[in-house]
Amino acid sequence: MKQWGVRVLFALLWLIQWLPMPLLVPVGRGLGRLLYLVGHARRRIGQRNLLLCFPSMSQAERDAVLKEHFALLGRSLLERALLWWAPQARIESLIEIVGDVGLAEREFACHGRSTMWLCPHFLGLDVAGAAVLLYQKQPVASIYQPQSNALIDATMRQGRNRWGQAKIFPRSDSVKPLLRAIKKGYGFFNLPDMDFGERESAFVPFFGVSAATLLAPSRIAKMLDMTVQPVIAELLPKGQGYRIHFLPPLKDFPSNDPVADALQMNQFIETQVRQLLPQYLWVHKRFKTRPPGESALY
Repeated sequence: MKQWGVRVLFALLWLIQWLPMPLLVPVGRGLGRLLYLVGHARRRIGQRNLLLCFPSMSQAERDAVLKEHFALLGRSLLERALLWWAPQARIESLIEIVGDVGLAEREFACHGRSTMWLCPHFLGLDVAGAAVLLYQKQPVASIYQPQSNALIDATMRQGRNRWGQAKIFPRSDSVKPLLRAIKKGYGFFNLPDMDFGERESAFVPFFGVSAATLLAPSRIAKMLDMTVQPVIAELLPKGQGYRIHFLPPLKDFPSNDPVADALQMNQFIETQVRQLLPQYLWVHKRFKTRPPGESALY
């Protein structure tokens, strides 16, 4: 996209963020329905993922899940305008916190231990990131995928770094600056469930399908003696906003076996996905990397 087109898009998003939530939600859902109709490639990925993960579900049931997923996807895309530009008071009025949001602060104050927040790819994950910055006192470090367009990249980084003390590191960079930040007391906001290839991954089941799963969450948590607390973002219906769940730390995680930890992490994510089925990111090629000798699934 050319720079003028990006500027026009961001200008529209800036205007959209002024809409009240009861109006913004149906506009976003309408965008999602349009994306379902025109986004043939992503629709096929979603159909394939749901078939692989839920083979016993009827075709009609899977189609209904995917249509609702696209409606929520469209909504989440438009609502990023709120996170990037809306006043803090409005953001806070839309977020309901459930669970132990103060865990990281206590862990560091009492034990000198940093916290890793595991945030799987539910559609509200950007809201979860905002909640971590707004509602707890520990500084936050995270990793992000740089965008090829400089204006999009700068806007996304600025939008994700509006509140609190935060550092975000490009995924392509060395992990050493992240580790140094964690040692200084930064918590690590970690998105653990994407396919980044075989490197530093193990093939463990996700809904019964072998999935290249990162070993870094276990290894970093073990190396730096971190507490690992899952954070799940839930989109609420009818303009009610968001519910962010700060769940109890994973038990016996990390262990001395990173592969066993990866399996435990995937099993935990499965449990959460079943509770918020249309809200998980089904249009990502989660099973793109295959074990040696297996055929491609997409």
